[in-house]
Parts: sequence; structure tokens; C-alpha cells
Amino acid sequence: MKNRYLQKPLCCLLLSLVFSTSCRGQVKTDLPKDSLNEPQKKPVGQPKLIKTQGSNEYQFVSCGLQDKAGNLWFGTTGEGVYRYDGKLFTQFTEKDGLSNNCVYSILEDKSGNLWFGTADGACYYDGNKFTIIPITAITGNNSYSKTTIDPYGKVYPGENTVWSILQDKTGKFWFGTMGDGIYCSNGKSPFQGQVGYTRFLDSDSVINKEGIHLKSVNCMLEDRNGNIWFCSRMRTGGDEGVCRYDGKSIISFRANGIVWVRNIIEAKDGNIYIGTRRNGVCRYDSASGGFINFTGKAGIISGGPLLKDRAGKIWISEDSGVCHFDGKIFTRFTTREGLCHNSVYCTIEDKTGNIWFGTRNTGLCRYDGKTFIKFTE
Repeated sequence: MKNRYLQKPLCCLLLSLVFSTSCRGQVKTDLPKDSLNEPQKKPVGQPKLIKTQGSNEYQFVSCGLQDKAGNLWFGTTGEGVYRYDGKLFTQFTEKDGLSNNCVYSILEDKSGNLWFGTADGACYYDGNKFTIIPITAITGNNSYSKTTIDPYGKVYPGENTVWSILQDKTGKFWFGTMGDGIYCSNGKSPFQGQVGYTRFLDSDSVINKEGIHLKSVNCMLEDRNGNIWFCSRMRTGGDEGVCRYDGKSIISFRANGIVWVRNIIEAKDGNIYIGTRRNGVCRYDSASGGFINFTGKAGIISGGPLLKDRAGKIWISEDSGVCHFDGKIFTRFTTREGLCHNSVYCTIEDKTGNIWFGTRNTGLCRYDGKTFIKFTE
């Protein structure tokens, strides 16, 4: 009798082991083939900057920067923005949330957000999405002229265009528009839309004895002393040239012949370099307060985007190539040396010392000190 009672639990145990083993085997063999070989995600981007928005040969790479993470960003006048991670270019356009495919300025703020000044206001990118801050929303005015492009591809920016963006040492944001002056935040938050923004020269606290308008500001700079420099071009009544605001009053340097300014930078020695449309490049000596045109002997009439690299060389972009000045000699580079186009609109230096040039026909190339490498088709 005892043997019978012992046999029953042993049989039950054997049956349960067989059942459980067969079930595990059945589940394994019945797995869908797709779940065993799931396709890996393909990287987004292309090894070169490729145009997809139908821009033509007259449009160009207008601005660029390298962010804190090491990515390079390039704005264009028709193809939106490209991000280069060292291997691939990823394009962002209006379909991705960009306010307009014509981008004139890029800024990385203190929090790591990227700001873009476009032909339809400003927007910022937090790494996940774009948030649009149109100038019309700030002022409540919907009567601004819009950006138009003629049959030849020439871009005519409207008043809603944000040409330049600056964040000063206090965290305040400044927006330079095409035809409606300078707007700035009150220091509370740049993300409040209509609340928190004022038109700079509408403030009674600004001493403006010269009646400066700052209607069209295409570039801005905060120097080491906290002065804000504005490169202004009026739509009517001529150019206002370079203006400087010291926190209390604003003055113009038009009397010095500094008009139609295209770019402004500050060197490590505190001198200010100003690129003009017809008078070459001028240097402002912060000690003496005087201007010196040091490109006349080199035959440089038009000084576009400027860059002072880590080696101390000053790069000057023109409509006929680029040249650098090492303190003694001007050396010129054109398409003969490998530049992708002679009309250069953007010059930046990356963290490894390479110089990048954005050109007409949405061209992009990199110079490593010896050779040029093209990154466009």
C-alpha cells in the first residue's frame, strides 16, 4: 500500500515537469520571426549638406556656430538649418517646427537652447522641439510686410525678419529686426511671448541725443566692458552704421565713415573689428577711441563676415573669396585653392581649429590649414 501512495506523487511530479518543459519549448518555437530579427534604427542625416527645399544658386549659408555639445549648426536662406555631428548632417525646416526656412542668425543661450532669427520672427530649439516667438506676437501688430523671394531667388526680408540675436551677460535677450527696431526681454523670461518684451528705444531711460532709430540691425556685440554694439542699416534715410550703448546712452560712429556695416567682432586684446560694405575692415582702438582702416593696402573694399581664430589670424570674407591677415601679410583664397564658392557669407572656427565657410549656392566647405574639403553636392 505504501508503495502505491509513493508512486502517485512521483508520477504527478514527472507529468508536471514534462508539461512545463514542453510549454517552454512551444513558446520558444512559436515566436514570430520578426521579433527575433528586429531591424535596427537607421541614423538620421546625410554625409553632406543636401538641398531639399528647392533653393537656387543665389541663396546661401548665412550663419553658423558650434554648440556646447560639439555639434555644428548652419543656417541658410532657403533650406532651413543643418546640424552636423561630425559624421552626418540633419536638416530642420518648417515641417519640423522652424518658423521659416530663411535663417539669418543662430545663438546658443546660457541654458543650452538654440535660438534662430528667421524671416518670420524668432524661435528656439530645446533639443526636442521648436517654439516660435514671432515679433508680431510681441508687439500685437499684424501689419508687417512679409518676406518675399523674386523669380531669381533674391530674398527681400520683411519687417518681421529677425536678423540678429544676442544674450548679454545679465541674461537679457536682444532681437534685431529688419525694419522695426530692437526688442529686448525685461530679464524675467525670454519665453513669455508678448509679456516680458519691450522695444528698446521706446524706453525713456535710454539717452538718445542723436535721434538714432536702429531700424534695421543685422548684427550685435557685447564687448568685455558690457557695452552693446549695434550694426544698423536703415531702410530709408541712409545707414546709421555702428552705434554703441553703454547702459545709459546710445551714440553713433557714423561721422567716422563707418556705414553699411556687415559684421562686428571683438578680439582678445579688446579691439573691435568692423566689416563694411564699401570701406573694407576698420579697427576700433578701445584705448584711443579711434578707427583705423587696415585693409586698404590689400585692396579689400568689402569686408563681410569676420573671424579672429585661435592662432590670432583675422579672416575676412568678401564677394571674391576670403583672406586672412596674420599681422603682416594678407593671404587670399578662392575657388582656385579649393573654396567651394567665392561669395562667402559665413565663417566660423570649430573646437579643433578648422575654419568653415558658408557660401552662395548653399555651399559649405572646411579648411584645415592645408586643404579645403567640400561638404555640399
